[in-house]
Amino acid sequence: MSDIVVAKRYAKALFEVAQEKNAVSQVEEELTSVGSAIKDNADLQKFLSHPNIGASVKTDLLKQSLSGKVSEMVMNTLQVLIDKGRISILSALVSDYVKIANEALGQASATVYSTASLTDAQQAEIAAQFSKITGKTIRVTNVIEPKLLGGIQVRIGDRLYDGSIAGKLDRLAKSLA
Repeated sequence: MSDIVVAKRYAKALFEVAQEKNAVSQVEEELTSVGSAIKDNADLQKFLSHPNIGASVKTDLLKQSLSGKVSEMVMNTLQVLIDKGRISILSALVSDYVKIANEALGQASATVYSTASLTDAQQAEIAAQFSKITGKTIRVTNVIEPKLLGGIQVRIGDRLYDGSIAGKLDRLAKSLA
């Protein structure tokens, strides 16, 4: 079975358990922070994926370092991934879990690309405008992209809303050609 399918199954199972315990958002935050911590630490990645280190040693290390910081649900999921030799699918599992949770909670994540950092008020205005368009509660993440020249680009899922000057110039060039 491919890792993509397996990651979706684990994410769905974790979501169902989190939903039963009314902890969907909490699990999402914990899973995201653990996933990014592991992704950002190359030594930890090597340790967790090393075939000659036993699963019990790996899980003991995670339990010691994450004790009191993550819920039992997240810890159990990490333990299952290690026991099954599938810790490499953690980033896909996190991504799938976020998608499932957003869909169930009527939320969407929007990545807003701009030439400068957006204020909280600007982010709230963007979230409000795109909530009207999508019918979902929008969570905004701002990414600074100097090549836009001005304006913003908003990516929600697989859709891109391009209001940047660079995008307008590209569209104008295509229409003239």
